[in-house]
Order: sequence, then structure tokens, then C-alpha cells
Amino acid sequence: MSHNSNTDNPWGGGNKSPPDLDELVKKLPNIKTMLPRGSFSNIATILIFAFLLLTTWSSAYTVPSDSVAVVQRFGKFLAIKQPGLHFKLPFSVDNATTVPVKRQLKQEFGFSTLGSNDPYQSPRNNEGLKETQMVTGDLNAALVEWVVQYRISDPVNFLFEVREPSETLRYVSESVMREVVGDRTVDEVITIGRQEIESQALVKMQSLSTKYAMGLSIDQVQLKNINPPQPVQESFNEVNQAQQQKEKLINEARRDYNKVIPLALGEKDQRIREADGYRLKRINEAQGDASRFDALYAEYIKAPEVTKQRIYLETMQSVLPKVRSKIIIDERNTHVLPLLNLNRLSGEAL
Repeated sequence: MSHNSNTDNPWGGGNKSPPDLDELVKKLPNIKTMLPRGSFSNIATILIFAFLLLTTWSSAYTVPSDSVAVVQRFGKFLAIKQPGLHFKLPFSVDNATTVPVKRQLKQEFGFSTLGSNDPYQSPRNNEGLKETQMVTGDLNAALVEWVVQYRISDPVNFLFEVREPSETLRYVSESVMREVVGDRTVDEVITIGRQEIESQALVKMQSLSTKYAMGLSIDQVQLKNINPPQPVQESFNEVNQAQQQKEKLINEARRDYNKVIPLALGEKDQRIREADGYRLKRINEAQGDASRFDALYAEYIKAPEVTKQRIYLETMQSVLPKVRSKIIIDERNTHVLPLLNLNRLSGEAL
């Protein structure tokens, strides 16, 4: 049975052996003869230029004005670079991590602000409601929303001491807030105790941040909305309205008190002054009458008849004008001589 030799031998038929590899390479066209003269030098120049450009690009970096750069060499901390243009060893020998140490950062609990770039600024998924649910010291429930404002004070600790310092701060903040709120009644949390809660929470958060070496400085803790849970919202509103009515009545009573009491005190002082004036007047009048009597008595001792006559005349002078009907009796005459009634002529009654 005959077979096709080309089928049996893929290298060209018969019993020929496959060609040698060196012979095939020699038969290939020469690449140098196909390229224009000087092409190899141009390619080398381009490669060298690209290498230098890549080296420069991976060596230079700029630190923003509100940040510093933490430089690592082969993963080990090397230095901290201030804002400006800097250079490092290329090709990931040195790595520079920018840390915004002058920027104030914040974390929100119970709510979120749209457009934030920090993944730890707002609650994740549906954890916002869970973060706000707290139990007060009098075993009442409250929904507490708050904000923590902080800065990165130590970039080395921030990067290397704690794996996720921002996330750790969220856990620390939530734990501290639950502790502080749990030491107070619901009325204190909602009304008069807000400032004290903020101050105490700030101190405790900063203490834990320093203890854990997170490299963070807590600037402010600010309470936002504080509400009771939805099932008791209506009852809580009624209690608040009753308390507001109570405060209103107390203020009205104080207003009336401040209006009446000063007036009564003023009248009391006025009557006391009038009594003192009347007392001084009577004392002065009595002392004057006594002095006048003493002077009159001294004159009477000197001339009794003259003094008696003068006293009689002065007395009659003060008494007679008050008597409307006057009858003068003369001891030397038995007839009564009535005086002309001048009052009757003027139309006055007797």
C-alpha cells in the first residue's frame, strides 16, 4: 500500500531529517538590513529618556500645606517631611505617605453628611440608629446624636501604632458616650446636662486616645439631636409640655413677686420715714414749747402782773376771732352792749 511521502514527512518528503535550527536562523532576513541607518541609537535614546522620566516621576513628590509626609525606606520609618517639594529614592525603595496634620477632621454619630470622603466620618450601612440608642442612668431610653472633631497630632503613631486609628476612634467615642450618658438621668441628658456631658466625654476620649497611642488630638465633642425612642415620643412630648407649663407658671409667679414685693418694701420704707419725721417733729415741738415756757416763766418771775396781762391779751387775741357772737360786759355798767354782727351782714349764718 502506497503512502504519500509528504504526509509521512512534514519537512518536505522522503526520508529527509528535519533541518537544523542554526540553518533556519541563518535563512531569516537580517533585521539590521531592514531598519534605516541610525534607528538603534534612536531607540536607545528613547528608552533612556523614558527611564529617566520614570525615575524622576517616581522620585519627586509634593506635600500639601496642611499635611506632612511620612517617608519609609523598604517599609521602615525614615523621616517626616514638611510641606513643599521633596525627592526620594525611586521605584518604591522609598514610600511617602501624606498625613493631613493641620486639617480638622470629624466623625458623625447617628447621621451623615453627604459628599464626605472619609469612610470613617459617617456611620456605615445601618449602624447609625444602633449608635444613637442608649440607656440613661434612670433606665430610660434616648437617641443621642453627636459629633467628634479631632486632628492628627502624631503622624507616626497614627500610621504605625494602631491598625485603623479612625475606626478605633469611632469605637472609643461610642463607648465613652454610652458611659457618660449612662451616669445621668434622661432629663439631664436632654436639658441641663448637655455641656457637662460634652466636657466629660472630651476628657475621656482624649485620655483613651493617648493611652492607645493613636496619634489623635480630640478638639471638641458636640451633642446634636437628643430624642426619646419613637414609641414613647408622644408621652415624652406631653411631659415636656407639662414641664414648660410649670416653668411658665413659676416665671409668672416670680414676675408678680418682683412686682409686688419691691412696691411693698418701698411703701414700708416710706411709712417708716414718715413716722421718723413725725417723731422728730413732735420732739422738736415739745422741746420748743418747754423752752418757750421756761422763758415765759423767767419773765413772769421778774414782772408777774405785766406778764399775766400780756398772756391774757395774747390769749384773747387768738380766741376772740374764732367766736362769732360776742357780748362785751362792762363791770362798771349794768347794760349789755351787743357788738355789731358783721358776719350776718356778710350773709353768713351764726
